[in-house]
Amino acid sequence: MEHAGAGPAWALALEHSALGETLRQALWLYPAANVLHVLAVVAMVGSIFAFDLRIMGVARSLPVAALARLLLPIAAGGFAVAVVTGALLFTADATAVWNNPVFVYKLVLIGLGLANIVVFHLIPWRRVARWDADVPSPAPAVAGAFVSAGVWTATATLGRLIAYF
Repeated sequence: MEHAGAGPAWALALEHSALGETLRQALWLYPAANVLHVLAVVAMVGSIFAFDLRIMGVARSLPVAALARLLLPIAAGGFAVAVVTGALLFTADATAVWNNPVFVYKLVLIGLGLANIVVFHLIPWRRVARWDADVPSPAPAVAGAFVSAGVWTATATLGRLIAYF
């Protein structure tokens, strides 16, 4: 791989750092980070999507709070691993990735997804005991679940598309 692309100084410095060089030169390091990144995204998006489906009304007999105790730590752990591995992948090719508009859209969607989580926990989640099981979730929770499912699915999709644009 040749890495003499134009970009911000910080991206060039990151790309030409010892870590960036190591990621590009080591035979298995970049592929291992890439596979781990994909697995982390699968764990995160899969658990978020299952939780969102429950809030949308699927399997209404399952208590939302109990499902959250199972799925949300998986989502948070997947997100943490995805951030670390994504940063490693970015380091290997920082200027090209930074100049890719798909990457910028992905970052915007991640911000939107995180904001949606904060709003969800500040508003509908505070009264989850009232809609925990066997009743429809309140409209703000359902709206947040649709936003969540769409944003995280789009984020994962854009992440895979970065290599093609």
